[in-house]
Amino acid sequence: MDEFKVRTVDLQQVQTQPRHKTDGLSSSTLVLRRGQAFTVTINYDGRPFDPLKEKLIFRIVLGPIAVEVPVSRFGQPSLTQWTAVLERSVPNPTGPRALSVTLSSPATASIGVYTLQLRVEARLSVKTHLLGQFTLLCNPWCQADSVFLQSEDLRTEYVKSDIGLLFKGSTGNIVPQSWSFDQYEKGILDICMKLLQVSPQHQADMGKDLLNRSNPVYISRVISAMVNSNDDKGVLMGNWSGDYKDGVNPSKWSGSADILRVWSETQFRPVKYGQCWVFAAVMCTVMRALGIPTRVVTNFNSAHDTNRNMVIEEYYNEMGEKLPIGRDSIWNFHVWVESWMRRPDLGQGYDGWQVLDPTPQEMSGEMFRCGPAAVTAIYERRVDAQYDVPFVYAAVNGNVHRVIVKNGKVLSTSIDKNRVGALICTKHPGSMHMQDITSEYKTEMDDSTVHTLSTDVRRGEGTTGIVAPQGLAVSLQLLKAPVVGENISFNVIITNKVAVPKLLRKHVNAQNKEYNRNPTGTFWEAHGDMKIGPKETVTIQHEISFKEYMLMEAEEDSLVNLAVVIEDVKSQETVLASEEFNIRSPSLDIQVQNEYVVINTQQVATVTFTNLFSTAVSGELIVACSGLQEKIQTRLTIRPRETMRMPINFTPRMAGAKMLYASLVLMNPLTILHGFKTINVQGS
Repeated sequence: MDEFKVRTVDLQQVQTQPRHKTDGLSSSTLVLRRGQAFTVTINYDGRPFDPLKEKLIFRIVLGPIAVEVPVSRFGQPSLTQWTAVLERSVPNPTGPRALSVTLSSPATASIGVYTLQLRVEARLSVKTHLLGQFTLLCNPWCQADSVFLQSEDLRTEYVKSDIGLLFKGSTGNIVPQSWSFDQYEKGILDICMKLLQVSPQHQADMGKDLLNRSNPVYISRVISAMVNSNDDKGVLMGNWSGDYKDGVNPSKWSGSADILRVWSETQFRPVKYGQCWVFAAVMCTVMRALGIPTRVVTNFNSAHDTNRNMVIEEYYNEMGEKLPIGRDSIWNFHVWVESWMRRPDLGQGYDGWQVLDPTPQEMSGEMFRCGPAAVTAIYERRVDAQYDVPFVYAAVNGNVHRVIVKNGKVLSTSIDKNRVGALICTKHPGSMHMQDITSEYKTEMDDSTVHTLSTDVRRGEGTTGIVAPQGLAVSLQLLKAPVVGENISFNVIITNKVAVPKLLRKHVNAQNKEYNRNPTGTFWEAHGDMKIGPKETVTIQHEISFKEYMLMEAEEDSLVNLAVVIEDVKSQETVLASEEFNIRSPSLDIQVQNEYVVINTQQVATVTFTNLFSTAVSGELIVACSGLQEKIQTRLTIRPRETMRMPINFTPRMAGAKMLYASLVLMNPLTILHGFKTINVQGS
């Protein structure tokens, strides 16, 4: 009878990927999760396979590392080493015969793109067959994997879901922005694997890098550095200047696929431009694609404490204008990611969510990256715990010292213990709402505000001194969340705490602001004298018209620093209240004609926007959907008070929870409007 001869080997991609929860991930290879078995079918000719006459040995190759796995007739798949077990031999007297072999990877295997070979050793010959490649990912469904996550709902949200919601703006006027993570888009998984290949760690020592890729702590540090381009061939270049002529305004991005594709297609040149939410969203895509549960987190009033003394000093002059003094700053919001993993390197109690920040701010291990910093370690102020816990702790904690100065002399200081890290939030699993996770980072807030009097700012005494008896109190109150095109209405509330009338001098000041730096020039102010009776509270309403603030260089959401200084003319006591808020752009409304949306069936959506501006507006409307074909782009002009209703035809290509999102980039006024609609696409 003829000798045993391998004809073909079937990696059973169609049957295997759904079992490995990798169906939908687009790759040129079979996509598997570690710690889980998969079956290959060996079709052969000649006499039946005889394990006494032929040895079958699988060779599993990752770069310079190779593992030889002999096929065993007995045994079980293992979670600690590669195994290959013969399942059955299918006799077929008239045609091709087949063997089924179950291969299993350890739960600690390195992630990467492997080559699979089969060697057949007979008495007189040795033949090697190249079977193809497979991509091996982390496995949050496997209890032995260090990224194991117990809840199926959370695995669905933090690994499988490709729709996201990022939070921007300010605590009083939170702006949700939709984001398409796009991990299922064509070629994206392969690009994520390339990102590991072009990292400095891989280029410097391929073997060491591949061995280290078994550890999500290591993987996450590599990705955190590779998402920014500061010291490697990373994905995104940051730009906070406001000048984006030679690239894309960060506010125009709405998904990760466009960014990752441009990076790959230009031979790994950095994509222009990103800011914190773009860096974080792209990192979330890469981590989810690699199988590491990840979510995007916003920290409102995020401190950048350059000298790590947990004190942020802000200076105002006596007219209520914020001064550009000091290197410390508070970003109105800052966005990072959290990834779920075990931390055996930290001892017990630090498994779970870890902060990773790809926005290039400070060096960590000689590269621009941050984390993973265990959220539990941040809560416990374990500043010795790797990595970068002090930096993140300072971002969510710290006291703000607000100092009023005049001619170099400190008039008064107040300490706000609640402003930094006022709200830390993420998308709620399974819904498009916000989840407040502040209590995971810090204990209850302190309600007290301490006022002090000091002497001379030039002697550095602006943050200490005796507690002053306060005869006055002042606060600011926005009457409604400001929206571009409408006037800004607010109250100044002044209370005389003593039983003596007072003559007061009032200074109100509004300045333009970027979310990550101090305000620039004043664009509106109001000054005046007033009298207040004993123990009286007075409310004064002010309004800033659209004409007065529309001159600002608006992009997506303009930010304003509003401050009021009240001076007691007789005692010269001064008190300050300040409020930073964003002016939201109007949102686009999206409605889908049929509530029952079926895969591969054309649907109709309508995008609606009413122009509330007093002039005609023109711009570009972009509509896209996760799991759709091409983006839809159209230019349009809308007259004053006119309502635009734009029907959009789209065909969803993937089942499950998907998101239709639209943006309207207006040229006059220069602003970007967003809208989104979640749809549940049914399988056919």
